[in-house]
Amino acid sequence: MDASGAVNVAVDVAVVGAGAAGLACALDVAAAGWRVRLLEASDAVGGRMRTDLRGGFRLDRGFQVFNTSYPQVRRRLDLRPLRLHPFTPGFVLAGRAGRRRVVDPLRRPDLAGDLLRGRVVPARDAAALGALTVRDALLPAAVLRRGRDVPTAAALRGAGVSRATVDGVLRPFLSGVFLEDELATSARVFHLYWRSMVRGTLTLPAAGIGAVPAALAALLPPGVLELDAPVAAVHRGGVLLADGRELAARCVVVATDSAAAAALLPGLPVPPTRAVTTFYHAAERSPLAGPTLLVDGDRRLLNSVVLSEVVPGCAPSGRSLVSTSVLGTAAEEPAVRLRLAELYGCDTSGWEPLAAYRIPGALPAMPAPHPLTRRGRWAPGRYVCGDHRATGSVQGALASGARAAREVLADLAAGRGARPGG
Repeated sequence: MDASGAVNVAVDVAVVGAGAAGLACALDVAAAGWRVRLLEASDAVGGRMRTDLRGGFRLDRGFQVFNTSYPQVRRRLDLRPLRLHPFTPGFVLAGRAGRRRVVDPLRRPDLAGDLLRGRVVPARDAAALGALTVRDALLPAAVLRRGRDVPTAAALRGAGVSRATVDGVLRPFLSGVFLEDELATSARVFHLYWRSMVRGTLTLPAAGIGAVPAALAALLPPGVLELDAPVAAVHRGGVLLADGRELAARCVVVATDSAAAAALLPGLPVPPTRAVTTFYHAAERSPLAGPTLLVDGDRRLLNSVVLSEVVPGCAPSGRSLVSTSVLGTAAEEPAVRLRLAELYGCDTSGWEPLAAYRIPGALPAMPAPHPLTRRGRWAPGRYVCGDHRATGSVQGALASGARAAREVLADLAAGRGARPGG
């Protein structure tokens, strides 16, 4: 402050956290012409969307996919430079009942024999799922957001899908989407996710999931992003960095995970989160041809995929990279590898364990009823955004960041009445 008590503003907006939400917020504030600083505690942007290089293997920090249909993604990014590699539109269901393919018959009729011949679900269930899929694909998203909110399990039963198909086919797959196996997740969230999968393509960038936030960061004006800049405290006049520096700002947006946000904004509700562990193994040969997700029908694991079948460049020549995810953070690698031998039907004893990412806050819990978005304003001059303020997805994080930016811009305009430098 100066002698008169006025705040000496270094920037108009400080954004704490350079994950997807923080990047979206900073981009929108900068595009409106205001001075913004984006502070990231680690050495790169992305938050949970990071990719590590280990011994020639490219490992995402937890199994993730990139959906091309998300409106925020299509609005912000040119997808061509990402060199996206698609997954098969469907999955292989493996377990005690054998191995069956569940594939979108419109996109891959050549692989849909199990589904079309009734080997996966009865004809009545196939018709009910088809009607639900057409409805979700064609209805405007705004209509789906206003739908009656019940647990996903109840919504599927209400749509005419039998309990056997819900429990035996959909639950194993959706457990890997929502990171919970009770299907307690909001039906509104389910319908929006289902819509995005039907209308878009699930992919991975050639350079790993970390390429997505890196592409967003490349759009920032010079001087906006500061890495290795952890924030120790937030106050109405700005932020205190861990190295003792003060950054004065008219508005501060906290765009971290929910636990870190609550530490910086005392009193902020912290929603429950879903935990997952992703194991990476190197194999001498691929145990499953094609870029296809393998789902554990017995629900001992969530899913597994040979990532080098999706993106060949993610593993050294002559090696295969297998990613496997398990609910929670307690699973041990030897037991996981034994189960993979059963699911893939091959000897996994020689597979090399590469890494295990244990992620306690991988997704926010979204049980019904679940608000699809929450406002960003928290206190005068302080705001919050992130997927925990919307839905647990790239779309949710980006949309939450965009909403916080709109609220900040409205408040700045009302408080100053002039453009920066005006």
